[in-house]
Amino acid sequence: MLRRSAREFLAKECNPKVVRRLMESEDGYDEALWKKIADLGWTALGIPEQYGGVGTFLDLVVVLEEAGRALLPGPFFSTMGLAVPALLEAGTEAQKKEALGAIAQGSARATLAFTEPPGRWDADSIALKATQSGGGWRLDGVKTFVPDAHTADYMAVVARSRGEGEEGLTLFLVKGRPKGMTVRPLETMDMTRRWCEVRFDGVQLDADAVMGAPDKAWPALKRSLEWATAALCAEMVGGVQKVLETSTEYAKTRHQFGKPIGIYQAVSHKIADMLVLSESGRSATYYAAWAVEADAPDRSLAASMAKAYVSDAYRKVAGDGIQVHGGIGFTWEHDMHLYFKRAKSSEVTLGDATYHRELVAQALDL
Repeated sequence: MLRRSAREFLAKECNPKVVRRLMESEDGYDEALWKKIADLGWTALGIPEQYGGVGTFLDLVVVLEEAGRALLPGPFFSTMGLAVPALLEAGTEAQKKEALGAIAQGSARATLAFTEPPGRWDADSIALKATQSGGGWRLDGVKTFVPDAHTADYMAVVARSRGEGEEGLTLFLVKGRPKGMTVRPLETMDMTRRWCEVRFDGVQLDADAVMGAPDKAWPALKRSLEWATAALCAEMVGGVQKVLETSTEYAKTRHQFGKPIGIYQAVSHKIADMLVLSESGRSATYYAAWAVEADAPDRSLAASMAKAYVSDAYRKVAGDGIQVHGGIGFTWEHDMHLYFKRAKSSEVTLGDATYHRELVAQALDL
């Protein structure tokens, strides 16, 4: 029922015309659409009841899959898939009550600022400097490819307070736009999702901005990234499903030499492979989502297995979808290129397939 209602809502409120309109807008975001999403309770999914939430993470995964199918623009994934897990894993009770409560009500949006110019998602890449200053903290450095930072009311920021690698990382909850913080939208390939550069030039934060314990953020951050990985995989699987359906319909109706092109093996075999990738990716994703929510012993392994598989699957299916459509698939007017660009964007977000295969090998003690 949740899946059906989400699909019907997005078909009406986030059809391709709406997506293209938001792509061309300055913010890539519609306040009225966000309010409708909040009214449906989507911004409360997966948040514990004591903070105003409802439902489970698996409920959120269902909605994220449908959001990916519709290429939903705006800060839904950055808020629910990135910021909420960070708050749940590392936030103090006061931070959770304030930020999660506002998110659940739909009155606030949030994001996670992790990546820096190297573009990696490991602890070694964190160089944003956090130093103690006047009873609080000072941030200096730059974050790149921060999703929807320009619309975020809260930002979980990963900084290095000492040492190197996994030691000495601290998470901060930054509210609003403090003095010294500047946000600049970036021009990227995927226009359905906004990415930003965030600069911190002597940004002063109070001591209560620290999420969890100083210098010891990595374990909680790693767990939150596992939540985020399963959430992103769900969004990607939705895109895979839409490309499969669109390509199948086109192969049935497009005729060449008096016959539908779907009867030719060069086309039908591509679509069969797309179906296998879709179903396998969905199975891996839903197992990962369950493992993360149940805190199963193999949660890290399951999340990385899903991301490695789905990253490759979405890129391959989106590319084959363009091939099935032939010449029209390469045109700006057709939607297929939007899915290919989202596939490429999502492929590198939270680490690409190569990165996660390395994590799988480490988890298996190889």
